[in-house]
Amino acid sequence: MDLLNLIIGFFIANALGYGGGPASIPLMYREIVTNHGWTTPADFSNLLALGNALPGPIATKIAAFVGYDVGGWFGSALALAATIVPSAVALILLLKLLRRHRQSPAVKGMTLLVQPVVAVMMLLLTWQMAESSIASIGVLQSLVIAAVAFWAMQFRKIHPAVVIVAAFAYGGLVIPHLNG
Repeated sequence: MDLLNLIIGFFIANALGYGGGPASIPLMYREIVTNHGWTTPADFSNLLALGNALPGPIATKIAAFVGYDVGGWFGSALALAATIVPSAVALILLLKLLRRHRQSPAVKGMTLLVQPVVAVMMLLLTWQMAESSIASIGVLQSLVIAAVAFWAMQFRKIHPAVVIVAAFAYGGLVIPHLNG
């Protein structure tokens, strides 16, 4: 039953995740953490951070890891297929349709109106992850880490992968000594 839920969960998250990774991540969170409890919110945050530090699409990395965790190599293959196939089929079909109706006001309106929905989904995911971080390491540490990460990426133009690796190092080398 877990393998069927794995296929359905990743299929739903990626079929409805209009806009790619940013839109599908909150949907994956809901399927992986909330609906099926395959991982905890903190572990999902770690998985998301590590996945962002590695090259390639985030959705496939999350699917591969969770699929492997739930059903071994077969589960990983099923989760990857459920993640990739809907997007590939939809891309082929929609690109043909969009080429024909590229200048249509309806098509332009649809794409513009989806953007605020994706932004709200990302804000909700950020809120949930912030709650998890605050519960784990406290408000002050969470705010300082967020501020340093923002400063590093926005003003110093440091690549997000480097910032994520630095946060991992800080979390592994410093935090245990502060709480211990």
